[in-house]
Parts: sequence; C-alpha cells; structure tokens
Amino acid sequence: MSAFTGSARDTASVPGEGGDLLAALLDGMDAALCALDAGGTVTHWNREAERILGWSAAEAVGRRGFDGWAARSADAEETLARLMGAMRTPGRQVHELALLRKDGGRVLVRSQSAGVRGADGRPAGVYCAFSEVHVQIDLERSIALSEALFDDAPWGVVLIDADLRPAVVNGYAAKAIGTGRTTLLGRPLGDVVARGVEELEGALQHVLAEGGPPAPADLWVTLAAASGTGERRRCWRSGFVRLSSPMTEEPVPLGVAWLFQDVTAERLVAREADRTRFRWSQLHRAGVAAAEYADPAEAVAVLLDFALAGFADHGLVDRVAGDRRLTRAVASPAGAPDGLGGGFDGGFPQRYGPEHPALQAWDRAGSVRVSAGRDAASWAADRHWPADTEHALCTALRSRGRTVGVLTFLRTAARGDFDRQDALYAETVAARVAAALDLPPLG
Repeated sequence: MSAFTGSARDTASVPGEGGDLLAALLDGMDAALCALDAGGTVTHWNREAERILGWSAAEAVGRRGFDGWAARSADAEETLARLMGAMRTPGRQVHELALLRKDGGRVLVRSQSAGVRGADGRPAGVYCAFSEVHVQIDLERSIALSEALFDDAPWGVVLIDADLRPAVVNGYAAKAIGTGRTTLLGRPLGDVVARGVEELEGALQHVLAEGGPPAPADLWVTLAAASGTGERRRCWRSGFVRLSSPMTEEPVPLGVAWLFQDVTAERLVAREADRTRFRWSQLHRAGVAAAEYADPAEAVAVLLDFALAGFADHGLVDRVAGDRRLTRAVASPAGAPDGLGGGFDGGFPQRYGPEHPALQAWDRAGSVRVSAGRDAASWAADRHWPADTEHALCTALRSRGRTVGVLTFLRTAARGDFDRQDALYAETVAARVAAALDLPPLG
C-alpha cells in the first residue's frame, strides 16, 4: 500500500513491474476492494468493485468520499466516516453499507475495513474489502452448514479424499464405526471394515468417476474387532456426493462426501419378518402337499424338502428302533452323500455315540444346537454327518406323548449357526413330521 504515501492516484501510477503486479493482484481478487487515503480520496478500485457497483476505476479513483456517485447524499458522510474510523481503531471493522450502483439501484454490502500506516507510523488511509450481503450470507450459511454437519448432524458424515482415505469424520460416524474422530483420518478404510470394504471402495470410486448415485443404498459391512469386542455386522443407508473444485476451469474431483445412517436394527427386523413369512408359507405349502401322499415316508420326505428351503443344507429323520437306537428313515435332499439316505421300514441302527446331539435331543425331549470347532471335518465325521457340516440342530419327534424319532437339520459354513428362532421353526416342522411318521401305512 505504498501508494498511500505518494502522489499515485491509481494502480497504474505505481512505476515499473511493481505497479503491474499490484494491478493484477487487485483485479484478480474475488472480493471488491477500494482504498482511500487519509483525506478520504479513493486511490484504488478493482474490477470486482466495478462489477458490483458499475463504476469503473477511471470514474472512481480520485473522488473524495462517495457523495454524488456511490452513495446517496444523505448517507455519504456517515458512510465515509465509518470507513475512515478504521484508521483510529486497531484491527478490522465490519460494517453493512447501503451504496449506489451506477444505474441508480441500491445495493447493501458488507465491508471489512482496516487502517494503513505510512513509513513514519502515521495513519495513511484505509482499505476496504466488500461484497454483496447476500453473497456473504450464502458463504456464512455454507460454513454454518458444514460446521453443523460435523458437530450435530443425526447421521454420519465422512469426507473421503481422492485416495479413498477419510479426511474429516463427524461424531455420529466415529461412533458408528467405533473409532475416535481423528483416529481414522488418513487411514485406509480396510483398517476398520473387515468385510464389505470392496463394495464401499467400489462405490466411492464410481462416485469419483461418474458422480453420485440417484438414490441412497444399503451397504452391509462387518467392522473389524476392537479390543475386547467381536466383529460387528452393520447396515449403513448411504448416500454419496462428489466434491469438485470450483476454482478450476475443468471440474477436478476433490473427494466424496459420504453420508450414512446406521439402519441395522430396522433391516434386521424387516429381514426377520420376511423370513418368518416365508417359513410359514413353506409350512402351509408342505402340509397341503404332504396330505396328498398315502405313504407316510413320502409325506415325511415332502415335509422335509419344503422345510429345507432357505433354512438348512441337509435334513435327516431318524426313527426310534429300540433302547437308545435310531435308524435312518428319511434324508433330504434325495441322493445325499456320505450314506445319509435310508429306507423307512428298514436299515441298520445309526452308530451314534452316547453324547451324540440326536441322542441328547431324545433324552431331553426337546432341541439341541451344536456347532463345529476348529477341525470341522473330523467333528462332522465323528457324528456321521457330511464333512462340510459346521452347524446342527436336533429336535425330538414327539407324538401321542412319546418320542418317535429325531429330526436333524445340518448347515455348512456358508450359513450361520442356528439361533432360538430357528429352533422354534424346527420344532414346528418336527411336530408335523412326527404326526406323519407315527401314522400307520394304509392297507
């Protein structure tokens, strides 16, 4: 601001390359800028000021104050006094000023002014940066929105950079992921997402390349186990917005804004409702189909086939054949490996050990759920089940006050272990199987 101490009236009067550089800097600013000397005469006026008010630098520079051109006469002296007051006050002063455009229209601007001192330390003038109030308000709203999203938003917000690493994480997201807000910054997403990270990173890559999807989508992920906790399966309802720089001619992706809500509880409830409707529909269809068979063995096989759909990989029906002896009656699916098949009226007793889950279910007249340990193959072989079995559910077949057999459902590792709801369904199937099993053949 050396122009304040000399006789220069505009940026062009600064000699040499320094004047050209100063003029280029002022004209390239996004904010409007004007400067006044100690007497209140305009010394600088950049292109943004010309755009907002319509007055060119040639028309503005050299005028004292704003009376008769950039402000109404009634407001001009007060406007000048408020700006010049910055020479006597430390720091920046913020004012809202009513100015006049060249076409006569009024515009409300927000200004920031600060005093300038000369080489001798005396006040030499002021400079004032200003913008239209609505532009400033829009900026402040954007900043306020950003701060609110990262402080108080009821959903997760994560800013992902172009390298697919979190740059900003809000409180909701940190809690949902199970880390601190700064812990995840700059780290690969695979550090906290054990399974599902490929789908998440694939979505982020698509957004960076093509833009955000038209609607939110559910992402199922398994979070890595933290100290003292196991892995957690979560469902995040996610939306994505590509962030591009407004400062370049061609859009340059800066990253992705990832917004999500944890909807695990809602999705599990919906999934359980769907599963329940499907299972009871299967039971209804099974009962209708089994009623058409005169042979009890065929009726049991039909019931078992329907029950397996979406529930288990193998089903076995063992019939009581004496003191703690069971013979294979039906196996489903038909042609099952490892000798799971068997006839209804014959067959040798199964070589079950005294602690076999089928015998335990018989003794309890209820259900027994078991799962394999580390050596699943030998565990299954010891119980005379297929080698890929990892989970089993055995339930007693009760009819007319006595146990007539045991129903066994087997699952491979591709399915989860049996839970209490599974046991209730198995017991309902068992009641129908037992009724059919206990019927004498016709004829």
